Amino acid sequence: MIHIANPTLGTEEKDRVMEVIDSGMVAEGDVVHEFESEFASYCGADIGLATTNGTTALHTALVGLGIGEGDRVLTTPFSFIATANMPRLAGAEVDFVDIDPETYNIDPDALESRLSAGEDVDAVIAVHLYGLPADVGRLRELADEYDFKLLEDAAQAHGAKYEGTRVGTFGDAACFSFYPTKNMTTGEGGMVLTDDEDVAERTRRFIDHGRTEGYEHASVGHNFRMTNIAAAIGLAQMERLPGFTEARRRNAARLTEELEDVAGVTPPTEPEGYEHVYHQYTVRVDDRDGLQEHLSDAGVGTGVYYPVPIHQQPAYDDVGGSYPVAEAATEEVLSLPVHPALEEDDLDDIVAAMTRSVVQ
Repeated sequence: MIHIANPTLGTEEKDRVMEVIDSGMVAEGDVVHEFESEFASYCGADIGLATTNGTTALHTALVGLGIGEGDRVLTTPFSFIATANMPRLAGAEVDFVDIDPETYNIDPDALESRLSAGEDVDAVIAVHLYGLPADVGRLRELADEYDFKLLEDAAQAHGAKYEGTRVGTFGDAACFSFYPTKNMTTGEGGMVLTDDEDVAERTRRFIDHGRTEGYEHASVGHNFRMTNIAAAIGLAQMERLPGFTEARRRNAARLTEELEDVAGVTPPTEPEGYEHVYHQYTVRVDDRDGLQEHLSDAGVGTGVYYPVPIHQQPAYDDVGGSYPVAEAATEEVLSLPVHPALEEDDLDDIVAAMTRSVVQ
């Protein structure tokens, strides 16, 4: 079976973890702070704040931005449910904006039509879905014009670029995930980036029980601290990330070249000025379930991200609404293997299986 994901970990990660274990300082410490600094610098942000996972990074960033009870947050209905859950857990009301049919990201035109009609919005969470940046240039302009906070959910977009600049630097804050299947991993982990010292201070306190120093706690918070062990893995993975990205883009280019003329299959898009990092290589097909079954029989693993839009989840029955572009995407998208561990033979087999599905 050619798996949909295959985390790449090796001697570099093992060596760094053993250094931490041998030091005896396995909880948060200097290794975490080094990782925070290195990752923020890589993305072009001033401040990085590590957390336990991408979900807690989202929650923490919202608190850092001052989003809570009585606030209203708009986001995409086509994402992992954490994107909507975290503003709710922060106490805010959540609603949705439909997506662009080609990029699968939040549609700035649809957002602007809501804003210009006078809709109250305190924050917008823009997801860089599948590794393709949202239109953060336009979203930044709207945030400035209509005075709302812009939070980038970059959980799938490590190193992705918009107009030559890496994502994570366009919003008032940004969040990343280091889950094992992401473009780089710490086992589990997350990161909040910001250039705003006040946002950083609130975020830092929330990660560590509201602590200011010693046993003085200025606010209520959680224990969302990353460990030195996780950060050690992250530092090793950062050295590999440029190579991972190159391999993902190379594999994606091969798949697109082979599949762009295959009837009934629409490869992912990469608009001019965007650099996709292909956390997922997601095609659009007419008979998604039939193709997925055929590929499974051929030994090719696939994934459906995401089969149910958030507004149709039972937890969001009270929100409702209709978002036809997102709803159509949930019926038609299928992600193929694109990870760095793929060999040329694997790509040959994926293409052959895709081609046979059309011929049959």
